[in-house]
Amino acid sequence: MQNILLVEDEQNVAAFIKKGLEEEGYAVEVAHSAESARETITTSQFDMYILDVILPGISGLELCKQLRKEGVQTPILMLTALSSTENVVQGLDSGADDYLAKPFKFQELLARINAIARRAQKYQNSQLLTVGKLTLDKDAKTASRAGTEIKLTSTEYKLLEYMMVNSGKVLSRVELLKNVWDLHFDVGTNVVDVYVNYLRNKIDKEFKVKMIQTVIGMGYILKDEA
Repeated sequence: MQNILLVEDEQNVAAFIKKGLEEEGYAVEVAHSAESARETITTSQFDMYILDVILPGISGLELCKQLRKEGVQTPILMLTALSSTENVVQGLDSGADDYLAKPFKFQELLARINAIARRAQKYQNSQLLTVGKLTLDKDAKTASRAGTEIKLTSTEYKLLEYMMVNSGKVLSRVELLKNVWDLHFDVGTNVVDVYVNYLRNKIDKEFKVKMIQTVIGMGYILKDEA
């Protein structure tokens, strides 16, 4: 059974959604503000959050941003009466997985929830990242190339994971700083170059084909061995 936390300050809307989802086999807990939702999250586990954008106090968008910044990966569906393209983009940029404008038909809400649940299940079942003969096990937090285990520090692991997820794509230093170190601007540090070299020594040193390559003036790219 999927457990859902619904954060909705309009009690009639919350009751309607809760009743409908429970009839579909979901377990639903309701919070009427972001603050009460935070308290509930600390004591209970949920498979999905449904957040209304306009809430008393902290908005649903801000709550979503906070959760993502804290590393919470639980799927989030945003509900709002604000349906302009700008509002939708803002909602998705805050870290939401989907965005549904009010008023909506219950069947559409249910379809969105089911789709998010399927994607989340697929993601959970795919905990191995593979690029050529390079493999990263996200459960065990281990890496190997051609069957040889590679011991990584926490930061090396995060850097390698990001590069593998984006294999074949040129990654700038600024992008790596933002997504691996959570620095949103280039502070003039060479930390990216240092850690890329650490990875090269562990991943490429013993192999003829070098997977981590420098794109001069642009950044780094992780390529398949082929």
